[in-house]
Amino acid sequence: MAGNRSKAVVAEENPFYERFGSLIDEFIEYTGALKGRAKNTTVNYSVDLAQFTDYLKSAGYSAPEDVNRECLRGFLRELSGYGFSRGSIARKLSALRGFVKYLASVGFIKENISAGLRGPKIEASIPRSIAYGDVVKMMEIAAASNKKGERDRLILELLYGAGLRVNELVSLEWGDVDMDERELRVTGKGSKERRAYFGKPVQELLARWKISAALKGHMTEGSAPLFYPEKASASRLTERTVHRMVVAVSRQAGLFDVSPHTMRHSFATHMLERGAPLRVIQELLGHESLATTQKYLKVTVEQMKKSYLRTHPRSGFGGGEE
Repeated sequence: MAGNRSKAVVAEENPFYERFGSLIDEFIEYTGALKGRAKNTTVNYSVDLAQFTDYLKSAGYSAPEDVNRECLRGFLRELSGYGFSRGSIARKLSALRGFVKYLASVGFIKENISAGLRGPKIEASIPRSIAYGDVVKMMEIAAASNKKGERDRLILELLYGAGLRVNELVSLEWGDVDMDERELRVTGKGSKERRAYFGKPVQELLARWKISAALKGHMTEGSAPLFYPEKASASRLTERTVHRMVVAVSRQAGLFDVSPHTMRHSFATHMLERGAPLRVIQELLGHESLATTQKYLKVTVEQMKKSYLRTHPRSGFGGGEE
């Protein structure tokens, strides 16, 4: 008898869920194709909405009218109860908002019930950077450390010198490089292109790298990868390989908790400290929102305070009196 069966089982058999699953697939396709979301974002959204579906089934919801604001709040409470971080819950809420808005647009529900729904408050994280001297030290160690020194030095120079994300770096092809103008055509998040620039040290390294790659039988024009893979079975250098190299070199330099993204953060911080306009840094980093770039303002404030406490003779800390 139906009365002895769980709500989840009854809900599973309802045609509502077949249609609901189809709408999730349509929404994911819509966000990926039309809105230009990055692949990682659409994958995360798929996971988040699958969790929401599981919640609906376990709670016994089985009709469009069941998808209401209280239902959304219940899902968020359950996530918090399971110990998800505030950041994870905020991301899942973002997926949910977009999906609910889509449900309303196709007429599955009457209105956008997510309007005004608030997630957990998240403290803004301050991007970590390292001192310029430490950047130079890492580059020197990379160049001298092993047979891949030429490649590793160039990777560090591009991560720091052009402010690239690691996925942007490994995606670079020779056709993206303008050696004379010292420019890169970079494909960033959401497949959006931007221009990045590099200095003379990178120009010289690239020229040597091009000769070396050609001598080893690797193509150095058009759609050939700028960084060829270590294994013949791979098509290009992997993000994981770059990450391992950066961590290894940073530890040799006596630094810890340094990643490829740290080099990008350092690029932005050092430019800001030397007077570059925030809007220019936003464009160079490929940030869609200026608010994302403004995080670096907090970095420089922190560094100014530390510098004051360490050096001023009346700070009461390291400066001392002369």
